Amino acid sequence: MATYAIGDIQGCFEPLQCLLNEIEFNPLNDRLWLAGDLINRGPDTLETIRFLYRMRDSITIVLGNHDLHFIAVYYGLRKLGKNDTLDELLSAPDCADLVYWLRQQKLVHHDPALNFTMVHAGIPPQWDLSEALAHAHEVESVLQTDRIESFLAGMYGNLPSRWDNNLTGVDRLRLITNYFTRMRFCTADGELELQTKESADAAPIGFAPWFSFSERKTAQQKVLFGHWAALGGRTDEGNIYALDTGCVWGGSLTALRLEDERWFACNCLA
Repeated sequence: MATYAIGDIQGCFEPLQCLLNEIEFNPLNDRLWLAGDLINRGPDTLETIRFLYRMRDSITIVLGNHDLHFIAVYYGLRKLGKNDTLDELLSAPDCADLVYWLRQQKLVHHDPALNFTMVHAGIPPQWDLSEALAHAHEVESVLQTDRIESFLAGMYGNLPSRWDNNLTGVDRLRLITNYFTRMRFCTADGELELQTKESADAAPIGFAPWFSFSERKTAQQKVLFGHWAALGGRTDEGNIYALDTGCVWGGSLTALRLEDERWFACNCLA
């Protein structure tokens, strides 16, 4: 039995099949961890999510910003963007079932036996693992209840940009969601900068990659994340594993076998 963590698929079905063949994945014995952004922007969103749904007993998922965006569009709380590739999925007869399935997924996953934690974008420096899991559960709980529409209606936005334990309501949930699904650059105390999407050395003045702070409270944790294709899979941090290698942009789709930390990849066509 082996466990493989895979970066942002984004509806790139053929590279996913290539990668599963490369690792000789057996759903009866092996497990997949998927770091979010399963769908959107790529050419085969519907085929990808249906395939993953059929394998749902063998996979562990954390939600990414594109997955949450799809759910918001489904509920009529957000319009499709010009680069979205969600139309076929939204009109599919099984769309409601797929939305319900996504709503049951996590924002942060931790496996103490494997000693790995997975999140789509990152964990802010000021939270330790227990705090991150607790805050993730706040959003996860709302996604699974009839409060989902009020949350999704207020999910978009860049403010507040700094954590305060006294935050309440949709402001609190929005910031938690932004940390886990959109973060790249921040300050040591967790103030977010959400405009810059370039590589780690393009940090705006006063900000740095979330994983680069020596005082980060999860510095001793092994953290898997996606979201940041511009990193090219490199963080220069020993226990931080960047899984998004830009498949949807013509890069590659990458997997890490957690038991021995061996990397696998398949090239993608732009």
